[in-house]
Amino acid sequence: MLRRSHYITLGVMILLTLLVLNLPDRVLSHFKVAVSGLFMPLFGLAGSAQDLAQKAGQAVLPRSQLLQQLEHQRRQNQELQLRLIALEDAERENLRLRKALNWPKPAGWKLKLARIIARDPANWWRTLSIDAGSRDGVRADSPVLAGDGSLVGRVSEVTFTQARVVLLGDPDCRVAVLVQETRDNGIIAPSSSSPLDHSIVDLLYLSRNSPLRPGLKVVTSGTGGVFPREILVGQIVDWRTVGYGLYNEARVSLAARMNLLEEVWVKLP
Repeated sequence: MLRRSHYITLGVMILLTLLVLNLPDRVLSHFKVAVSGLFMPLFGLAGSAQDLAQKAGQAVLPRSQLLQQLEHQRRQNQELQLRLIALEDAERENLRLRKALNWPKPAGWKLKLARIIARDPANWWRTLSIDAGSRDGVRADSPVLAGDGSLVGRVSEVTFTQARVVLLGDPDCRVAVLVQETRDNGIIAPSSSSPLDHSIVDLLYLSRNSPLRPGLKVVTSGTGGVFPREILVGQIVDWRTVGYGLYNEARVSLAARMNLLEEVWVKLP
């Protein structure tokens, strides 16, 4: 059974319905506009939700397409890394060449800048090949220098386009030198005390009265007939007395870093 409040509510609704139906047309139109304005936010909210759902559906890509995009990004990343490596190599090469070109070369010297193109794996520390040959004016026994002007070795064999260089420390590359500060003469030879350290050579036949000390510079003496005077060879590390005290021998650290060479200077006749 309906309660009294229900009857009252039903009566009010019927009365409102009759009033609305009997309203003039002008008043009725205003009433409809007002009622529709109340429900417009709900319609807008429903439309926005529908748009968001549609955009979300478009944003969900198939797995195969996502994999393709990831592979494309990976390839782009590899290309950028390779370009960066190439730029860094070019920068290092420019710095080396700039340093080599700014080396204060002795007046009257004719020099040819050559690139190292090969090293013999069986004789890595003894020889190397360069891309300059007889067509460039290179001859046998031409002195070979590092980018900073320190001594590397001499040319041993020449072809039209290439040359073979024998390095300091090889038995075929003995050099007449002197200690720059004391003017003591000697000969550079392979190291007998440090055979595995290819940055060290021996300085033989020094006077037993030589005032040697670590750090003294060793340069070419110009008396061997191959190398001009005053080319830097290295620095004295230490020394010892040999031959029953008749003379001294010193160990010399080479100025040229043989394993890092990429370009060298060849002194032309």
